[in-house]
Amino acid sequence: MLNKYPLWKNLMVVVILAVAALYALPNIYGEDFAVQVSATRTTTVDTQVMGRVEDTLSELQITPKALTLEEGQLLVRLSSDAEQLRAREAILRELGSDYVVALNLAPATPEWLDALGATPMKLGLDLRGGVHFLMEVDMNEAMRKILGQMRDTIRTDLREERIRYTRVERDGNGVSVTLRSAEDFQAALRYLDGKYEGYTLSDNDTTQEITLRMTETKLAETQDYAISQNVTILRNRVNELGVAEPLVQRQGADRIVVQLPGVQDTARAKEILGATATLEFRMVDDENSVRDAEMGRVPFGSELYPNRSGGNVLLKEDVILTGDHIVNASSGFDENQRPQVNISLDGVGGDKMSLATRDNVGKPMATLFIEFKATGDRDQEGNIVFERQEEVINVANIQTRLGSNFRITGLDSVQEAQNLALLLRAGALIAPIQIVEERTVGPSLGQENINMGMQAIIWGFVLVLAFMVMYYKKFGLVANLALASNLVLIVGVMSMIPGATLTLPGMAGIVLTVGMAVDANVLIFERIREEIKAKRSPQQAIHHGYDSALSTIADANITTLIVAIILFAVGTGPVKGFAVTLAIGIVTSMFTAIVGTRAVINAIWGGKRIEKLSV
Repeated sequence: MLNKYPLWKNLMVVVILAVAALYALPNIYGEDFAVQVSATRTTTVDTQVMGRVEDTLSELQITPKALTLEEGQLLVRLSSDAEQLRAREAILRELGSDYVVALNLAPATPEWLDALGATPMKLGLDLRGGVHFLMEVDMNEAMRKILGQMRDTIRTDLREERIRYTRVERDGNGVSVTLRSAEDFQAALRYLDGKYEGYTLSDNDTTQEITLRMTETKLAETQDYAISQNVTILRNRVNELGVAEPLVQRQGADRIVVQLPGVQDTARAKEILGATATLEFRMVDDENSVRDAEMGRVPFGSELYPNRSGGNVLLKEDVILTGDHIVNASSGFDENQRPQVNISLDGVGGDKMSLATRDNVGKPMATLFIEFKATGDRDQEGNIVFERQEEVINVANIQTRLGSNFRITGLDSVQEAQNLALLLRAGALIAPIQIVEERTVGPSLGQENINMGMQAIIWGFVLVLAFMVMYYKKFGLVANLALASNLVLIVGVMSMIPGATLTLPGMAGIVLTVGMAVDANVLIFERIREEIKAKRSPQQAIHHGYDSALSTIADANITTLIVAIILFAVGTGPVKGFAVTLAIGIVTSMFTAIVGTRAVINAIWGGKRIEKLSV
């Protein structure tokens, strides 16, 4: 029998539309004004802190909509932005600088929807508001770190070649090597000459010194690498923060632009983006006296560092491993329920750790935590001055030969373990950065853009609905039902995709989709009219109309989809936003216009003896 869908196909259409409607539903509920309280390295957010916050709000005669304590963070939901600002100031006074008190917008999705994983669409900076950072990279520190790695490489290579040296140190934009004897000098000269690409070699046989210095080309490449790596790592950190549709891009020779949609208070973002935490693993120098080192007699090849638990620790100068080789890090607890960070290394890092610990079983190894903090000053050349803070966070005897997986203990709190794991997982910055410019995009501008975009969508939708009803009558009503379903599908899919974000260009893509969505039905309905004029029966006209128009619809939409994919692949933020909604709209419109309308038309007119179609 013509024009009858099997039961499974009708059920498929109903289920797809129902799921899309379910995941589009959270967008109706909007967001609550909220204050978020999180801990710093030395504190934790617990029920006691929650009680202090409740008492503070009570004194202000503010009744919060809800207080929730999850994953070491307290979220206070409030009724208005005025209450939000008052509450934030009072909570900050009460808790002090030991806690980060940030403004936030929290989805007001009901718990039953949230339990199903249904969340509202993420909005871009142009719609939701947010913050704009301009960051400057400390190129001096970048060069120091890269040349430090070069120094360690040369030391290792000379030891493997059994060439004796007295000193290998950084010298300007190069590394200087002083050999022990004339024989070692000649051997090193032969070995180092031409070994390191991008370095020029100079020697002084009187002092038995060889200097490897970067060429101008290598220097430019190294600086470019430092910026590019920082951009990549900042992108990883933004992803760890959970900010959707961020913009992280290079600007000029040593600056980076970061835009974070939806962020109202920048404290947490600054803490994570600006942190340059990394780790170094070194052997403890247990052969020399710490007390002598504290009195200024630090032995050659060792360095003195403060221990977090008190006192000082004498470490070997040679670095076993740096945080650059860490591929994954997660926070957890040891057997005594103390916070720890579980570390996974790449292949090279695993080999280095295995080689270093093979011959040192039973000896102590230290984990050195290094962090840079901007002082706010600049040197004579105009470069930012950073304070390098170093402390030993863990000393443990090597029980067995280590590989690519091990753990770090000795951390003060769960929050510190989570922050350290986040930073190590996202990567250590090649060089420290400072925020030199900070701008906030107000939510009022974003709301104005949303209102104008919604008006464009509504007017476009209404005009298309009116045209279809007037021109195609009852079949036009079916097309309008498909168009409404298409909008629900777009919103539902955008809400389901974790990385999808609605921007102002994305709203333009939806407006365009509204106009394009009926093209398929226009083609089908016109073909049905042609079949009726050719004296076919109504059932045959519907059947042939859909079948013959299918190839034309597919060709037109596939070519547009290819363009949308190309725009997404090569475009930047705003272009990507347009491409995403356009691509989703094309796929959903083909489903509703071909499968959806066919299901409705089959249900109303299919399998019946009819004399005339209202098309």
